Amino acid sequence: MGQLSHTPDITVAQLIERGARRLARARLHYGHGTDNPRDEAAALVWHALRLPLRAGPRVYARRVRIAERAAVDALLQRRIKERVPAVYLTQRCWFAGLSMYVDARVLIPRSPLAELIERRFQPWIDPPRVRAILDLGTGSGCIAIACARAFARAKVDAADISGDALAVAQINVRRHRLQRRVRLRRADHFDGLGAASYDIIVSNPPYVGQRELRLLPPEYRHEPALALAAGRDGLDSVNIILREAAAHLRPGGILIVEVGNSERAVRHRFPQLPFTWLQFERGGGGVFLLTRAQLRAQG
Repeated sequence: MGQLSHTPDITVAQLIERGARRLARARLHYGHGTDNPRDEAAALVWHALRLPLRAGPRVYARRVRIAERAAVDALLQRRIKERVPAVYLTQRCWFAGLSMYVDARVLIPRSPLAELIERRFQPWIDPPRVRAILDLGTGSGCIAIACARAFARAKVDAADISGDALAVAQINVRRHRLQRRVRLRRADHFDGLGAASYDIIVSNPPYVGQRELRLLPPEYRHEPALALAAGRDGLDSVNIILREAAAHLRPGGILIVEVGNSERAVRHRFPQLPFTWLQFERGGGGVFLLTRAQLRAQG
């Protein structure tokens, strides 16, 4: 049995604290849903014990059985020894306040775009007039689903080149009962979308360059490389989006793209484009906005 299984009878709160100390000693990387060992331990404990998501404070005083502690220990061991992100162990995460199913077929949702979606992309667009949205590189479908929730009168296309990713997205679309408004589309960027046009195109594409990819912590090795790697400088996907997006935007439409740490490379490669780099109250950055008119003006 694991380390936690031989301890005396303990509570949920004590189990979380002990797990947090183990994770802290292991010097892991956080950034796939949590940013500290205590929150990571709490997520694993909650999952292993099958505790209600909205359990009240009294749950922390609940006594934990030996078999339950063994289940927690098994998750902690995998997190430490294999460096598997906790989200892949629990297969659940939250995006824009919505619960999402996630597994290793898709990138773990962690985009600051959630905050922008919650604000309904204001003040950059008039929400009541939005009828069509494209989530380009949808992965788990989290951005598409959050957009559908934020814009109740809009249809959303969730596009991805990966059939595996679209299978995960389908799970989430069904769970949120959005089959009538979120359409899954197999596409390589815009190739596969025909002449479809949108009021909003939003994308969290691959944007990691070769050098940065080699330096990423081991946790990232569990994510699909297709969702991370974007050529030597990380701009392979962004190049295509900037070249082709204008043809798929409606008058007054906007393009929002997350490029993360590749922001400097984007600025250097496209000095002629009048990017608006967005700010976020909850942290994060590397997200730009361009209007259809700005894209068309650059040819």
